[in-house]
Formats: sequence, structure tokens, C-alpha cells
Amino acid sequence: MGNQKIRLGIIYGGKSSEHEVSLRTAMSIMQAVDANKYEVTPVYVQLDGAWVTGETLAGQLPDKIEALRLSAKTPKSGSLFAMNEQMDVVFPVVHGPFGEDGTIQGLLELANIPYVGTGVMASAIGMDKWMMKTVFAQAGLPQVKYVGFLRSQWEKGQDDVMDRIERELGYPCFVKPANMGSSVGINKAKNREELKHALEVAAKFDRRLIVEEFVQARELEIGVLGNEELLTSVVGEVIAAKEFYDYEAKYKGAGTELSIPAIVPEHVSKQIADIAKQAFQALDGSGLSRIDFFWDEKNDKLYINEVNTMPGFTPFSMYPMLFQAAGVSYSELIDRLVQLAIERHADKGRNVVDAEELD
Repeated sequence: MGNQKIRLGIIYGGKSSEHEVSLRTAMSIMQAVDANKYEVTPVYVQLDGAWVTGETLAGQLPDKIEALRLSAKTPKSGSLFAMNEQMDVVFPVVHGPFGEDGTIQGLLELANIPYVGTGVMASAIGMDKWMMKTVFAQAGLPQVKYVGFLRSQWEKGQDDVMDRIERELGYPCFVKPANMGSSVGINKAKNREELKHALEVAAKFDRRLIVEEFVQARELEIGVLGNEELLTSVVGEVIAAKEFYDYEAKYKGAGTELSIPAIVPEHVSKQIADIAKQAFQALDGSGLSRIDFFWDEKNDKLYINEVNTMPGFTPFSMYPMLFQAAGVSYSELIDRLVQLAIERHADKGRNVVDAEELD
């Protein structure tokens, strides 16, 4: 691309409960990019699913979240697939379902546009906690005990489901919708009454539910950056004022403290980095991920909790702060992610798509 500016599209919004989180992430990225390097085009996915493309931002970046809510208009037919003529690379920051679950990634693959972050498969598995845990188990990574249920199983036999949870996990336990990010729909249950409520809440968000045993542990997180050659950040710790790191704590402060770097023994930091890379590779990750762990300090046991394939870039977000502490600034992080996207797209371009080309 020489000395020309990189035409960067930022897709944000989306049809999930994390719509507002996505707007904050998009705002942070737009304000951090170097206007001498990039021409930014905002692409807003409204709550109703309509796509709206705004005017290219060349130096004039929005300073308020409301400015990202572009005026509603229906894009002309085929315009989404013309993005490869208008943008060199796309940074999708649509969090949660219909965004970081492989759906937008699949669209961008069809449109043949380089994009930041993990591919279709890794995004889908990373979003579905049940599938993620299945892959981690196959890779031999340490996890807490868990059970999974379909919403239909819960609705048809509530007592059977709760009996099994009590038998296999006991109390307290955590109930989660399998496909939801930002701690949306997650509750801690200390007895059968709370368990029933937690399952009812989780079932509103997804047809797949997962319940995990509780372990008395510290919550540690690490960032991974790269495609095949991986860089890890420092380890950070979440010290939640509430019983766990929920939506309010993540995005509205809510008294939560972040310790960066975490005060843990060197062998724990090293083990976290090693397991994080293994998890990233097990999913066939690319670009970025934040990987969360539980550390049972008393017994010195480490458990991988989950991977977030499109972590937020809000002022409260761990991922950029973890790399800031590792010496990678916010703007440099964006530059690296864009280059990783371009490199991965070029590598995919080496694949033979027509068998006759081999003749």
C-alpha cells in the first residue's frame, strides 16, 4: 500500500444486548487511530439489523457516542459485498451474538475482505462456552467441572436438571447462557431457589446453558496477540467488589479493581502464558484474544475459564491495558492487529481453490 493511507472500516453496533458496549469500543478505536495512517469508514449495524455506512472520517473523529448512531437508511442492494472495493481491512467490534460468533466473520470471508481477529470457526467456538470447554478438554487443558443443558431440557424437566446439577456440582455454582459475552445473563446460585432463577434468566438469552462448579480462586487474565507467532501480555487480576465480575463491573466500574500486573508468583504467570497460547492454538485463533483463568492460590491450581475472541477496547477494558503494561501502546496495538489481518488474508490467498490449477 506504499505511503497511501490504509482504508480501515470499523463495524460496530449489532443485534445483541452488547450493542452499547460495541459503540464504546468503536469510539475508543476511532479516537486512537493515527489519521496520518488511516482513513476510517464507520459501518453501523443497527439493533434491527440494518447496515448503515457513514462518510469516511479523514482526521475528524467523533467525540460523542451519539455521533456513532448514523442516520437510518437502507443500504443499496449488494453494497455490503462492495466493501472490498472501498476498504483495505475491516475491524469488526460487534460484541456478542451476531458479531463475535463467526457470523460477521463469515460475511467478510464471502466478501473477500481482510479483517481483524479470529476466523469463523475460532469465533464460533470462542463464543459458545459449551463448545469451547469441549475443545479445551480435548486439548487437555485444566478446567473446573461443568455440565451443559439445552433450554428444551430445562423446560421439560426442571427438577431433573437441578437434581443433576446438585449431584455433580453442588453449591455454589455459576449458571451461564452458552452464547453470550460481557457476563450478560450470568448468575451465582447458592441454593435450589437461586439455581432455578439463574437457569430461568440464562434461558432467556440462549438455547444452550452451561453450569460450572464454584472454586475459591483469584480471577486472572492475559492477552494474546498474533497469528502463528504469539505474543502474550502481562497477567492482570480482576478484584471484583461484587461476588463476580459482572456486566456492571466490566463496563461501569462498579467498584471493581484491576491489578496490572497481577501480584502472583513467576511460575503462575509463566503457566498462564503457556496455557493461553495452547488454548489460542486449539481454537485456531488469530489476531487477538483475552483468556481468563481461575487460580486457586491455596492449592496452587490453575483453571482456564474462557477465551474472549473480541475483547472490548473501552476505557475499562483489560486487553489494551494488559498490553500497555507489556510495552505495547493502544495505537500500536491497533496497528499490529491491522497488519496481522492483512497478513492472514494474504496467507489464505495462497490456498488453491480450483483443483484444475494443480494440473
